[in-house]
Amino acid sequence: MNLQPEPAADDHHRHTARSLPSEKQLQRGTRACSSKGQRRGVFASLQVLDTKDLQVFKVTVNGQDAKFVFGEKHTFKGTPLEITLPFELRRGQEAIVEISFESSPKSSALQWFSPEQTSGKKHPFLFSQCQATHCRAILPCQDTPAVKLTYYAEISVPKELVALMSANRDGEIPDPEDSSRKIYRFSQNVPIPCYLIALVVGALESRKIGPRTLVWAEKELVDKSAYEFAEAEAMLKTAEDLAGPYIWGQYDLLVLPPSFPYGGMENPCLTFVTPTLLAGDRSLSNVIAHEISHSWTGNLVTNKTWEHFWLNEGHTVYLERRIGGRLFGEQFRHFQALGGWRDLQNTINTLGDKNPVTNLIPNLNEVDPDVAYSSVPYEKGFALLFYLEQLLGGPDVFIGFLKAYIQQFAYKSIVTEDWKKFLYSYFKDKVDVLDKVDWNLWFHAPGMPPVKPTYDMTLANACVALSQRWIKAKESDLGSFSSADLKEMSSHQLIEFLALLLLEAPLPVSHVQRMQQVYDFNAINNSEIRFRWLRLCIKSKWEEAIPLALKMATDQGRMKFTRPLFRDLYSFDKCRDLAVKTFLEHRASMHPVTSMLVGKDLKQDQ
Repeated sequence: MNLQPEPAADDHHRHTARSLPSEKQLQRGTRACSSKGQRRGVFASLQVLDTKDLQVFKVTVNGQDAKFVFGEKHTFKGTPLEITLPFELRRGQEAIVEISFESSPKSSALQWFSPEQTSGKKHPFLFSQCQATHCRAILPCQDTPAVKLTYYAEISVPKELVALMSANRDGEIPDPEDSSRKIYRFSQNVPIPCYLIALVVGALESRKIGPRTLVWAEKELVDKSAYEFAEAEAMLKTAEDLAGPYIWGQYDLLVLPPSFPYGGMENPCLTFVTPTLLAGDRSLSNVIAHEISHSWTGNLVTNKTWEHFWLNEGHTVYLERRIGGRLFGEQFRHFQALGGWRDLQNTINTLGDKNPVTNLIPNLNEVDPDVAYSSVPYEKGFALLFYLEQLLGGPDVFIGFLKAYIQQFAYKSIVTEDWKKFLYSYFKDKVDVLDKVDWNLWFHAPGMPPVKPTYDMTLANACVALSQRWIKAKESDLGSFSSADLKEMSSHQLIEFLALLLLEAPLPVSHVQRMQQVYDFNAINNSEIRFRWLRLCIKSKWEEAIPLALKMATDQGRMKFTRPLFRDLYSFDKCRDLAVKTFLEHRASMHPVTSMLVGKDLKQDQ
């Protein structure tokens, strides 16, 4: 990987990547960035960059050799790279720093697959996941969302493979150094934080599903993916109407192998998604609406530090649900919002309502952001915005604030206080209303929010009624249930029905056995329904569900599913040892972050 210098418009950093020999499972080359003297007189003679498990071979500044040393290694932050400039850098003067380095085969940002681990079984596969602080495990960088940069990249790969990045594609050329390879070129001209740098290499095919959208996947999944995400352009247009113009050019989707640890990742120009969204009926496409929304909230306006992650995620969930409301009706938006409240309750039940990581603004001093990650910034953040919407005049009034907020802070990284000051400024005629909000409890208290917003219950009432029937049913009542109970219910309502049961005490085994007889949930492939159903079975200690739960926990690696399933299995005395054994058998094929966190959950990594 050969990184060439080219100044960026925003902060004078630009990167170029050149070769990626995936068969060797390493990344080697040079990274270049340019710096300008920005203070009166001499610019700091020391440049400090974040690294993690990188080897650095050589550093030059404007072609002159520069001295460099590694600082003290930190448990999860990696090792700072300290570069001493070989000359004084004066105000306005530009210096190009070029670094020759190699990443580790065990880089926490990269997952490598042998051909046997892919759908096609013929070619290796690589993908990156840099959020929150893993870009430093690919290349030396200022790995903080406070710093934004543009980049240009050239990626050399074998001719039979395709390279994609979180940037617009600039074409491909033969590799002049190796006739068996070709070079893909990319440019990202909108400044982004390092966590949004992304790379994938594999035997990928694409299908056009909109004027600015291709779906990419391995051949075996590409047509199914094209059908599933066909609504992307409608979502993009709705998002533009709500939030302002889409500035990133292309909006492509990439379906990754099952081990991808998240539902989606908002990499600019190329959203990464999990194959667990392929339900066959487009019912899980709200994840696409979420990643599209990040184009404004997160990628354009960014949290300055990870303590303020709710600024990224709460606003994105809000915008995602506004898109759903436009496309499928306001009752649907409220129903999705209520489902988010249930997810938040479940998360806080798991983490504990006194756990400081359930604060909307947690203290992450010496806390790994991966360990603190949960649905709290998403759903507690959304609940605050939904509550404010209802307090300040309704959805039409509040979307005006959101659009103005995006315009105000576009291309910047901010903290909660910036957001709050702008909120007060925008609603200057409603300061008395805003002063009634208990900001301290919302931001700094653990557990559920201090206020529950009002929800339209129209679509939820059937779910509540059916869940209550099961909760109250005696053994003699089980015959009253039949498949007709679900006849009028959508897949979204089935998810809510099961979510409600998960918030209650475990059902007797006889009840979940009867539920399987009449509803045949085991035959449903929708991942959100299957996940909740299997959790319900394990919590009720139904032994027949153990192999199904272990299978789902290991067939895919989405942490939303894998971690709770393993935790539930570990809590079930009869299968604790089996849960640990299964995890250890599958650990090598898991994403590094998933492996680390499940290991902690199962007390394997103390």
